[in-house]
Amino acid sequence: MNAISDALVITKRQLQQLIRVPEVLIFNTIQPVMFVLLFRYVFGGLGAGIPGGYVQLLMPGIFVQTVTFTLAATAQGLAQDMEKGLIDRFRSLPIARSALVMGRTLGDGLLNIVVLFVMGIAGYVVGWRPTSGPIHIFLGFLMLLFFGYALSWVGIFAGLISKDARVVANVSFLFTFPLTFLSNAFASTTSMPKALQYFAEWNPVSTMVAAARQLFGFHNRFGVTAHSYPSEHPIVTSLFYMVLLMAIFMPLSVAKYKNSSK
Repeated sequence: MNAISDALVITKRQLQQLIRVPEVLIFNTIQPVMFVLLFRYVFGGLGAGIPGGYVQLLMPGIFVQTVTFTLAATAQGLAQDMEKGLIDRFRSLPIARSALVMGRTLGDGLLNIVVLFVMGIAGYVVGWRPTSGPIHIFLGFLMLLFFGYALSWVGIFAGLISKDARVVANVSFLFTFPLTFLSNAFASTTSMPKALQYFAEWNPVSTMVAAARQLFGFHNRFGVTAHSYPSEHPIVTSLFYMVLLMAIFMPLSVAKYKNSSK
């Protein structure tokens, strides 16, 4: 209970930073909206034959891409805090050792709520119309938030093992960009070579995109992997990936933070 209470204090610190430096929140919301507008109107012609147009395929992909970038943002933010000596300052306080890393992931998760809300409005303005009903739509956004939260623990570990914020930012984006674009986020995998189709359909980003589309009422289209487990059960597969990521990186991150605090 003390660890949770301490983590909430760190989360409050994260939110106060957004109030004191509102540019962080502004630019975190502007970039995803720019992606929505660019992909919607530059690649809108790819939607031939898709009920409702390309925007119905696009929005779940943009949502997942945005929460996937939480990994890089968390890693860079923590690395910057380490460079400023934040760990040394927190080490002198009577708080749980896990509070800093838990608080940062919660803070980044709360930021994603705002970002997804703004993106949802932008998507609605450009024609996105989920058809599955309020409960399924809510569950879709809830899964997106948990997916971002799970990836933030990967970012925590990356930030802790790096000694330079610029390096960890570049490495994180080198990891997240291939996962995003070698997926079904922006185009059907049917146009990919068969080997890439199999990789794409087992890619955690792809399964999360497929899960979001299913919950938002859009039918996924698959190529040679049409009968694979991820294509037939994207929601279950995505939940499995989330649990697996947190089961691996939560204890690793907490242990790494404790060791770095000695």
